[in-house]
Amino acid sequence: MGDRDDPGTIGRRVQRLRTARGLTQRQLAEPVYTPAYISTLEAGRVRPSDDALRHLAGRLGVAFEELATGRPARLPTELRLRLTEARRTLAVGETEAAARRYGELLAEAERHDLAEEAAAALLGLGECAVETGELVTARQYFERSEARLAAAPLPARVPALRGRAVTHYLAGELRYAVYLLESALDELNRGGLHDPDALLLLYASIIGPYMDMGAHARAAQAAEFALALAPRAGDPALVARMHRSVARTLLAEGRLAEADASLARAADLYRTLQLRTELANCHWMRGYVHAQNGRLEHAEDELREALRMHAAKRATLYGSQVAVELADVLHRRGRSAEAADLLHGVLGDLSSERGAVHAAAAHRLLGIIAEDARDTERAEEHYVRALSLLERAGAAGDLADLCRLLGDLLRRTGRVEAALDAYRTGLGHRGDPGTTTLGPAPAQPPL
Repeated sequence: MGDRDDPGTIGRRVQRLRTARGLTQRQLAEPVYTPAYISTLEAGRVRPSDDALRHLAGRLGVAFEELATGRPARLPTELRLRLTEARRTLAVGETEAAARRYGELLAEAERHDLAEEAAAALLGLGECAVETGELVTARQYFERSEARLAAAPLPARVPALRGRAVTHYLAGELRYAVYLLESALDELNRGGLHDPDALLLLYASIIGPYMDMGAHARAAQAAEFALALAPRAGDPALVARMHRSVARTLLAEGRLAEADASLARAADLYRTLQLRTELANCHWMRGYVHAQNGRLEHAEDELREALRMHAAKRATLYGSQVAVELADVLHRRGRSAEAADLLHGVLGDLSSERGAVHAAAAHRLLGIIAEDARDTERAEEHYVRALSLLERAGAAGDLADLCRLLGDLLRRTGRVEAALDAYRTGLGHRGDPGTTTLGPAPAQPPL
């Protein structure tokens, strides 16, 4: 009885359908009801019972739900099928087409007051906006998706919450991203809401921020939990994303062969599922693995392929981040001028609000290149910019090394006191255990 329109709306709908079918009130009423009852119902002065609506729906040749709510009976199922098609469109890299489809689906879902379908369309629009680097717009879509599901259990809201955390992470707000993800993990684990897909999505998503903050122990623990949850997860794309995230912790521990194997498993799943965005990110990560292993030619090949795939999808933010890592490989291969040109070309797409950690990495590398060219003034300028970006983001994992570079530069130019300050700052960040705003780590899931 709760999910139906008001009596006046139902009455007008009955009258419209009856007239369209050429029925009189008597013909519609018989043999169970009277013409007077139909007249009163059409005027909106009586709330019809379920039995009355079923009788009228049968006489009018429509489904009960359509008569009670105005929605075609198959509409929710049809919208869910079309949402799946939109997700596939996004997965193969056709971001603009996917955004158009999600927009159409959102309008239709909202017109018929279908909250779950509207929330899914908003989630898709948020993911499209992340692809194109429109982080503020993406965050607004994710917030609207969460609001649509305000009455639903937390596991249903996790994808939108995770999306919102990702926008903060990409904007360089690492601590707040971790706060959002840890809070959700605690609520799920302590509240008995043990949804494997929701938990796996959160643990896989928190590894990156942990690593950038220098909280390597927490990242390793999150990876351990993610690997344990993977066999119980129902979404193969989610399992593939987990393998890609786990590779970061394996790299940090020097386990390069295992990291590469994890990325190979992820890439195989992405190819099977035709998830081009995630496959591009796998090439990105494998390029990083090769770079760590000193296989610079292979690293360049993988990173160029990732850059090509992101450019084809117009994923400018991800493409800019890949370009920074490609520039590092080019510099290490002795092609510093080419690396500097690449970095200057992408710095306009990166800022303290958009890819802060990679913007800092770009300035750090430009500082190193400037030092190699004996341009100490330009080198110092780039190091200071990088330091500001990393401090704002709370990326303790990179701050200590940058402070060492800056301190060495200041010492060589005779500014000993300033160099000591830089070294002290770096030591302070190196000694930071990488704890987050919450203090204790999230509760452990039931494994």
